[in-house]
Formats: sequence, structure tokens, C-alpha cells
Amino acid sequence: MVKQRKSSSKAAETGYDPILLSITNIRPSPENDKLYKPVNLRDPQTIALADSILKFGVKEPIVITLDGFILSGHRRFAAAKLAGLKQVPVRYEKIYRWDEQFVRLLREFNRQREKTLDERLREEIVSVSVDEAYSSLVEYRQHASEILAETVTLGECKDRATITDAKKPMLDAIRSILQQRKKFWPLSDRAIHYALLNIRPLRHASKPDSVYENTLRCYKDCCDLLTRARLCGLIPMAAISDETRPVTTWKTNSTASEFVQKEIGDFAMGYWRDLLQSQPNHVEILVEKNTVEPIVHTIASRYTMPMTSGRGFCSIPPRQQMLQRFRKSGKERLVLIVVSDFDPEGESICESFARSMRDDFDCDIVCIKAALTYRQTQELDLPPALTAKETSSRYAGFVQKYGDEVYELEALPPEQLQELVDEAVRSVIDVDLFNVELRKEATDAQWLDFTRRKLLAALSEVTIDGGDDEE
Repeated sequence: MVKQRKSSSKAAETGYDPILLSITNIRPSPENDKLYKPVNLRDPQTIALADSILKFGVKEPIVITLDGFILSGHRRFAAAKLAGLKQVPVRYEKIYRWDEQFVRLLREFNRQREKTLDERLREEIVSVSVDEAYSSLVEYRQHASEILAETVTLGECKDRATITDAKKPMLDAIRSILQQRKKFWPLSDRAIHYALLNIRPLRHASKPDSVYENTLRCYKDCCDLLTRARLCGLIPMAAISDETRPVTTWKTNSTASEFVQKEIGDFAMGYWRDLLQSQPNHVEILVEKNTVEPIVHTIASRYTMPMTSGRGFCSIPPRQQMLQRFRKSGKERLVLIVVSDFDPEGESICESFARSMRDDFDCDIVCIKAALTYRQTQELDLPPALTAKETSSRYAGFVQKYGDEVYELEALPPEQLQELVDEAVRSVIDVDLFNVELRKEATDAQWLDFTRRKLLAALSEVTIDGGDDEE
């Protein structure tokens, strides 16, 4: 039972029983931030604790000194303030902050909680004295930040050329393109290049003959301006990406309890119904280039259709994985929708991939090309991407049949490419069966929401304590 009484040294010294104390009479200990990670009011753990305190109150009293400084419970104190509490339960320890044993006692109250290596080292430093501990801490931080490996000499500083008014027509055209295609961000440099061919701005405002054209020089000017505009903040960094150079990062959490709370919050939210399970054929998409994969991904996700980004000719593993999905589906035929450039390699990918699936894996396969086809390049009046590479082993046959002009997928506006892929998909599936699955997915979502609410209600009664950083 928590007793409520006025704060006084005399009352505090009478025993260790918890009392209710005004939150204005409690002060965080500055030494706590020197030893441990400061409490972050934006941390999901702190916010979650504030929500819990708002519903159930502070379950464990905050331990304070006789002069009101916190020994244990800095995170609980911060969360209680965040929750808007006026009073919190406290328990006094018979010690003052100015006592020489204060910092050591602060450490002892935090002995059992999970800490980082840095924090454990700092705890041991505290055993000396407050002044020596802080001096050692600063020295430790400086030592920890030292780079012992041999570094690369960078040489003199070089500033990039500033963007002058002469580049304004071209920059305005680029910004207009980015605004129109914002839902397809990030875009590639090549996508911007082809879009500029429709606008044909001046590359230099005072030079009438500097109209943007489909040349390597113009493309390089585009790439250079995109780089400089992003670095000086005229174009958002998020607007442009290089999908040919993927980056790997890791999804991490600060503590186990943070992970558990996030998993509970997202419980049953990632459901996808197999919308193609009732189709007579197993259908997949093969995309030649990573630069258009995000655009095609929207269509693939609409149908829950597997998609492989080949980056040219696929190696054996992607083919083997596609075969496994096909076998698992139980269907008798594999229908492959290919999205590739119209050039010697792009045309060959359709035939070579399908032939490999048939001959190497004994697979009954039908292959169609959604884009780009020779007919599409003519009907859509697309700008060519210079000429075919003579070094290609398929150059002679391609030129004899189509000529030496080649076309890239990026020449298509994103919406148009999506329309072509969507049209190809709907031409090979039973649309009525697909719509039946969509209606069933809506029913599934209703049932899942009901189940999720029941489970979350049950889990809300459970206190999770999985390695918090702060008591």
C-alpha cells in the first residue's frame, strides 16, 4: 500500500516505505547520464512505458536520495512525466547526493540491468571517485574514437562547380519531371535522360544550339547536373537512386523488448493471400534490369506474382528457384512474362531463358514479352538508345532483322510500362478467378482483424521485460 505524505527529510528518514511524492520534487541525477545512455523521450521503449504507466500506473517505486535525486528509475520518471502524472511512488535511501558513496550506490542500483560494454566499463571506473571517474570516462571516449588502421590520404579539397543560371532551363525541366513522377521515386539517371528527350530543354540558356539530344554527351551532362543538384539541395536525395549498385543494411533493435513490442504491434499485419492459387497456369515475371524493377514490382504485387530481376542473363540459381516455385504450385504449365530492352541481348533473353527451363529442367513453359517489342518501339515513337553494340555475339542477327537501333525500357514513361505489363498479365490469367480470390482476401482481412484484436487484448495484460537499457 503506497502512503501519501508531504515530503520532508524527517519523514524520509523514518523508514523505507514507499510514499507518493509530487513529481516536481524529484530530480534526475546528472551522474546517471555520464554512466549510462541518457533517456530518450522519442525512444519507442520510453513511449511504450509511458502508455503502460498511463493505464496501470508506476508499478515499481522510484528510489531517490534524501535530497530528491534519483538513484533508480530515471526511465520510469521520464515516462511518468510523459504520461502527465503529477505524483509517483518513491522510496528513499538514507543518503544525499553530495555523499561520496552516491555514485557507487547509483551504480549498484543498476547492476542487474542489461548494459552495453561501454556502460559496464564506466561502472568500474566509478569505483575510484566521481572526479577521477569522469576524467577517465572522457579519456576512454577519446581512446574509443581513435582510428588505428592506416587511412587513405585524400589530398587537396576540391569544390564542385556551382550551378549557374545557364543551367536553369535544364534544371527546371528535371525538377518538373521529378514532380510528375514522384510516386515512382527513386528514379534512375537514365529514366530522367529519356524524359528530357520529350522536353528537349537547352543545356545552356544562352546557347540556342545546345538543345538536349539523345547523345552520350547530353546523358553525361544530365548525370552531372543531377549529382550537383542533389548535393546543393535543389533535388531531394531520395528522388534518384542507382539500382545497379545495391546496398545491404541490417534490421536491428536496441533491446529485445523493443523487438517484441514491435512484433506484437505488427502481429497479423503482413498477410498476403495467394491471388493466383486458383489459376490454371503458374505465372511469373522476369525483369532484365534492376532500374525498372521497382516500377514492375507494383504490378507484380497487385497479382502476388513472383518476379525475378535478372540483371541480364540469369545464372542457374534463379532458374532453379523458379522451377521449385513452379513444381510447388502443382500446375502443369509455367507462363513467363519477360520485361527487357529491345536490343540483341534483350531479345535473346526471352528465348534463351525459356529454352533453358525447357531443356535443362524439363519444364513445360510458354514465354511472352510484355516490353519492349519491335512493334511497341514503332507505335510508341520511342527515342533509340544509340546503336547496337557490335561486340555482342547476337549483333549480326539482330541488325539483319531489325536494323542497328536499340531501345531501352527507361525510354517508356513509368505509367506506360506498368500498363504494358498489366495488359500482358491479364492476357494470360483467368480474370474472373482472380476477382474471386480478391473477394476472399477481403473476408480474410476481416477475420484477421478480429483475431488480432483479441490476441492484443490478451497480450496487453502481460508485462514484457526483455533487456531494457534503463530501470
